[in-house]
Amino acid sequence: MSTEPRINDRIRVPEVRLVGPSGEQVGIVPLAKALELAQEYDLDLVEVAATARPPVCKLMDYGKFKYESAMKAREARKNQAHTVIKEMKLRPKIDPHDYDTKKGHVVRFLKQGDKVKITIMFRGREQSRPELGFRLLQRLADDVQDLGFVESSPKQDGRNMIMVLGPHKKKTEAMAEARAAADARKAERQGRTADAAGAESDEPAEPAEAQDAATEVEAPEAAAPVEQPAEASQGA
Repeated sequence: MSTEPRINDRIRVPEVRLVGPSGEQVGIVPLAKALELAQEYDLDLVEVAATARPPVCKLMDYGKFKYESAMKAREARKNQAHTVIKEMKLRPKIDPHDYDTKKGHVVRFLKQGDKVKITIMFRGREQSRPELGFRLLQRLADDVQDLGFVESSPKQDGRNMIMVLGPHKKKTEAMAEARAAADARKAERQGRTADAAGAESDEPAEPAEAQDAATEVEAPEAAAPVEQPAEASQGA
């Protein structure tokens, strides 16, 4: 079944309660009169309350109304926050470097506003030492207490021990901060590009006199006349 309202000739009732283009109440009018007014205003007659008696209809640009409604729904979906539960698995005797790496992932998830499920996996004889997993979970909770809190305390689940951390920030706040940070980085990059372009255009041009001097070629000096010896001239 179609969920779209009936419009114009698809409305099959003898009379309607009409609402004008600006929201003003016109009153109960025959359907033919309502359709005539819609044609006069170059608008559509849209049934907005089909269950009312008589049905309520409004004069509007239905194509524009559908477009604006779709844009609002798209924006609402964009800003909608979905709760996501991330999972991180650790071993009771985890290496310090691996622990720092895993903790970094947990920090990133909490900053994004996501919950984190921490799972300690026991193998073999490790199952007889559940306190190792409990201490590790407590240590992790203490290390990230500025970003998250223990939503579900550590508990044994077969061979595993599980704890859930919840973020202090809501998902919507984390998304808003992430968008603001991205916009700030973009503005900073654009500012640096503009400054670089401005610096290039502000470089002083070389004076014309200097250019002429650089291109000028010095002419060689004229050779001095050679004087003949006196004896040679007398003999001649």
